[in-house]
Amino acid sequence: MSFDVAATSYDRFMGRFSRPLSVAFADWLDVRAGLTALDVGCGPGALTAELVDRVGAASVTAVDPSEPFVAAVRERLPQVTVMQASAEHLPLAAARYDLVTAQLVVHFMTDPLAGVGEMRRVARPGGVIAVSVWDFAGARAPQSAFFGALRAVVPDADDEVDRAGARRGELSGLLEQAGCRDIEQTELTVTVTSPTFEDWWEPYTLGVGPAGVQLTALTTDRRQAVRDRCRARLGSGPIRTTATAWAAKGLR
Repeated sequence: MSFDVAATSYDRFMGRFSRPLSVAFADWLDVRAGLTALDVGCGPGALTAELVDRVGAASVTAVDPSEPFVAAVRERLPQVTVMQASAEHLPLAAARYDLVTAQLVVHFMTDPLAGVGEMRRVARPGGVIAVSVWDFAGARAPQSAFFGALRAVVPDADDEVDRAGARRGELSGLLEQAGCRDIEQTELTVTVTSPTFEDWWEPYTLGVGPAGVQLTALTTDRRQAVRDRCRARLGSGPIRTTATAWAAKGLR
C-alpha cells in the first residue's frame, strides 16, 4: 500500500506516535555507531531520523513506495540515500546492511512474506531484520478507540485487525518463514496526550491510512455519528492514548 497523502498530514495523524515508537524500537535493537541501516517503508522519516541520530546519515538508506514521503525524507534528511520502492522489490544489492527495519509497515505490504524475505536478502550474514506493527487485535493501537466507533456505524469497516502482524506471534512467524534465525519478540508501548478532543479527532479527517480513508468516504451524517461516539467515549480532553506495538527481530 502506498500512501498518497502529504507528509505533513501523516505527521499529524501517526507521527505523534511513530516518533516515540522509533526511540523505543531503536533502543530495543541497540542501534549504535558503526552500523549500516536500511529503513524499509520509511514514511516521512520518523525512524529514519532516529537511525541517523544514532549511526549517522551516511550509514542510513531509506525506501518507501509513496512519492510524497520520499520527497519529504529527501528534504528533511538530505544526506540520507532515499529511494522510491516497495518492500517486495528492493532495488538494492544482497548482503549489504547490518540492520534492516520496517516500522509500522508489514501490515501494509501487498505480500508480507515477500517483503520480509527481501529485507533478509539485503541484510548481511548475521545482520538484524526487525519489524513492528500496532497490536490491532488486542485493541491497543492508537486508532483502536476510533475503529470501535467506526465499526459501530459501519460494521464491516476495516479495523486493521486482520492485517499481517496485528496479532501476537505473527511477526515472529513471518521472520521464521522468511528464513531468519534467533528470533526474539517484545512489546513496545508509547503514550501520547492530546490536549483537547479536537486535537485528537482532527488528524482522522485528513484521509490518512485505512482510518482516514474510510472516514472521509462516509456521508456527513455518518461521519458525525462516528465523531459523536468517539467524543462520548473519550470526553473533551485532555486525552491520554497509550498504544502498544508488537516487535520482532531475527538474524540472517
